[in-house]
Amino acid sequence: MSKKHLLLTLLLIGAFLPAWSQQTGERSVTMELDSVRFSAFVKLVEAQSDYIIYYDEQAFDGLTIDLHIKDVTVPEVMEQVFKGSEFSYAIDSQKRIFITQGTRIITQLQTGIFDPSLTSRQNMEVYESPEQDAKEKLLSTAESKLHEIGVKKYKITPGQSSISGYVRNAVNGEPVIGAAVFIEKPSIGVSTDALGFYNLTIPRGRHVLKVKSFGMRETQRQVMLYTDGKLDIEMRESVIALKEVKVKAGVDKNVVGTQMGQVKLTIKDLKQIPTVFGESDLLRSVLTLPGIKSVGENSTGLNVRGGSTDQNLIQFNEAVIYNPSHLFGFFSAFNPDVVRDVELFKSTIPSKFGGRLSSVLDVNGRDGNKKKFVASGGIGLVTGRLTLEGPIIKEKTSFILGGRSTYSNWVIRALDNPAYNQSSANFYDVNLQVTHEVNEKNALILTAYQSSDRFRLYGDTTYSYQNQLAALKWKHTFSPKLYSEFTASHSKYQYQMRAAGLPLNSFNLKFDINQSNFKADFSYQLSPKHTIDAGVSSIYYQLHPGSFQPVGTESLIIPDELQAEQALESALYIEDKFEVSPKLAITAGLRFSMFNYLGPRSVNTYVPGLPIDYLYQDGVIDYAKGKNIKTYSGPEIRLSARYSLLDNLSLKVSYNTLRQYIHLLTNTMTVSPTDIWKLSDTYIKPQIGDQLSVGLYRNLSGNKIEVSLEGYYKNINNFLDYKGGDSLIMNHNIEAAVINTRAKAYGVEFLIKKPSGKFNGWLSYTYSRTLLRAIDRESPDAPNEGNYYPSNYDKPHDFTAITNYRFSHRFSLSLNFTYSTGRPYTPPVGKYIVDGSQRVYYANRNEFRIPDYYRADISMNIEGNHKVRKLAHSSWSFSVYNVLGRKNPTSVYFQTNQGRVNGYQLSIFGQPIPTVTYNFRF
Repeated sequence: MSKKHLLLTLLLIGAFLPAWSQQTGERSVTMELDSVRFSAFVKLVEAQSDYIIYYDEQAFDGLTIDLHIKDVTVPEVMEQVFKGSEFSYAIDSQKRIFITQGTRIITQLQTGIFDPSLTSRQNMEVYESPEQDAKEKLLSTAESKLHEIGVKKYKITPGQSSISGYVRNAVNGEPVIGAAVFIEKPSIGVSTDALGFYNLTIPRGRHVLKVKSFGMRETQRQVMLYTDGKLDIEMRESVIALKEVKVKAGVDKNVVGTQMGQVKLTIKDLKQIPTVFGESDLLRSVLTLPGIKSVGENSTGLNVRGGSTDQNLIQFNEAVIYNPSHLFGFFSAFNPDVVRDVELFKSTIPSKFGGRLSSVLDVNGRDGNKKKFVASGGIGLVTGRLTLEGPIIKEKTSFILGGRSTYSNWVIRALDNPAYNQSSANFYDVNLQVTHEVNEKNALILTAYQSSDRFRLYGDTTYSYQNQLAALKWKHTFSPKLYSEFTASHSKYQYQMRAAGLPLNSFNLKFDINQSNFKADFSYQLSPKHTIDAGVSSIYYQLHPGSFQPVGTESLIIPDELQAEQALESALYIEDKFEVSPKLAITAGLRFSMFNYLGPRSVNTYVPGLPIDYLYQDGVIDYAKGKNIKTYSGPEIRLSARYSLLDNLSLKVSYNTLRQYIHLLTNTMTVSPTDIWKLSDTYIKPQIGDQLSVGLYRNLSGNKIEVSLEGYYKNINNFLDYKGGDSLIMNHNIEAAVINTRAKAYGVEFLIKKPSGKFNGWLSYTYSRTLLRAIDRESPDAPNEGNYYPSNYDKPHDFTAITNYRFSHRFSLSLNFTYSTGRPYTPPVGKYIVDGSQRVYYANRNEFRIPDYYRADISMNIEGNHKVRKLAHSSWSFSVYNVLGRKNPTSVYFQTNQGRVNGYQLSIFGQPIPTVTYNFRF
């Protein structure tokens, strides 16, 4: 055929192609669309063709289409609209178009999907169930493919083998933690660990392996298990509201798990709680949970079940943070954009944790995106933040780098209180995490964190404090049943107070604490119902309790420096988790800890038989470097049990004993940058506590609603309180300024939670008491004549309501309310004259209370439109903190004026505080 004949033939085909398409039933469409809603686009396609389009209206709410085409077939239109987007489409033989987001579907089974080693009947059994009608349920390629596990054999031998692997997010490669991996017949399942790793032992043969996780789309895999083998699974986030996934994905752990007082919050939970300056705040979100309180509005210090703020182990990627707050306590030290989740233990504390009496707040950072570079951040009224993440080596090594800073001075100056509006404050923090997957059995995680606060209150004194930490974790899988983590970390906290207004009185006060830690944790799965955890840890402390130095040549300040302290805290533990029967599960653990207080050190001595007081000091004993001065040790018991009364109702009991060798010395009600940490020594003994908890847990409405009722009783020995009038700063006889007390705390906590659906949230109520009494009741320094008195954070009643309603995929509204009893204080109640001098007479310690506290907040979140092609995804958050404008008293104080003692109450936010925050993600 000549070139002229070929060209003529092509022209004739082109001319008659539209007519031929119509004869074969393939009609072409023409459209001129500019920012048309997706629903309108669907109607136009259906009107001009024989196709019917199926999609979820809520998922595509806000999506707009820009399209200019003429005489184009519908499949070509679909390809042009959705090419390169997160949406997928599939067309079947009946001209039905199925549009999905995140999951690609197919309309026919692929060739080779059936196992040729099985009969036709055996192959068909996989698909013959009421839930799998081929006309109504379309399987994705990964879900419909048969995965052969292990060494393929002609005949399957009876017995069991293990499937192990990693469950990861399909979009960014991050591990999916706590995902349920299971088969239904027989009912066997496990949960993924902190690396997304699972190990499931099941009978050999054909199974449908299902995977569920909160906030992720349920998925499944068809597997043929021959011998032990590996299967990695990817999941996608649940953007479409699939109630059956959200309800079943792990919420029954509330009932079936042995853990008590365990709460896990994701970043999605944190974002729906309004905060004072519009930014998601981890610690303030934790304060909405039952049994967790704070003494004031400007404090992020946690008082958990009657414990003081120093009795909480707060760690980020297993490195300790000593001061978890910024900007007078209005912000927590954790950047919400780099946090993956937070887990709080307040009843059953796992044996791997130690060193604190009340709780463990375990914060985990996100792995960076292993597949593509992403930038996100937010701009608020007082803070800005930016996070960068992406692959260093695609699919193997990723990083995430996040930073925050503040420009808050203009807000501070707008406050009514003169103690604040003539002040200045700023802070920043930086997070870095690098995750490297060496191979299938080894992974390394490097974490670094730096924060700095600097502020000046009314006056010329400048305060600054810094947190620093670095941690390296090696995760190693010895076998599908034996898993390990090795962590080395270093934490440092320091503060500095500098006064340079008057040259004659200029000074610089410093303090710092350093902690180097190594730990090794092992987990061995004897069987699907029997797991043993064990490990060792060691912490080396170095403290510089205080340095007081003059500033400038004119200063008359006398230099002073307290002796450095050092100690070694070591521990080993073993814990057994055993499901005795479907109704009864037990966790039993034993931890043994030892504390060595080390030299060099000069230790004060006092006259035997007399109180430890400055007046009775009679000498000093010097200890050389590395010399053991004092040793404390003892066992710690961890026991918990769960008994299932019904399928959705369980009774749980737990008992813990704990030891704490480090103390926080403070005279303030809230966490202060000038608080001093002190190691146990010859005179200051370790705090020892035990707690008994009993609880009922029930899920209602098909696991849509979680209800729990928990009661506890706690004893604490060697709890430190302070003598009236003594100073804790630069005190060379600090043991003479403290009082050893015995504390008892008891309470009842109620929680009802609806975690999913358009309307979600929780209600919590706590009744609790915390009472103290001096151990030496006959001492003249014993408060309240040796009788019990309320602690500074004793607040009997506490109620919180967190509610969120999602009107559409783009718009949601949150309304929160909190109420609590006012905290105790000690007022002057009279005056008297001694030797011609007037003295003030105070009431019994903490005998009175400030007015009750209550506050309502509201916030509105608006997501950006869901255009298929757009540079960035954005959202807006509008909130009003303290909608009612109540002047809640944070504290009361007294001043003498012309011989009269006047009382005042301090309110931080006595008016509504509106905020707006713009969030973005590229």
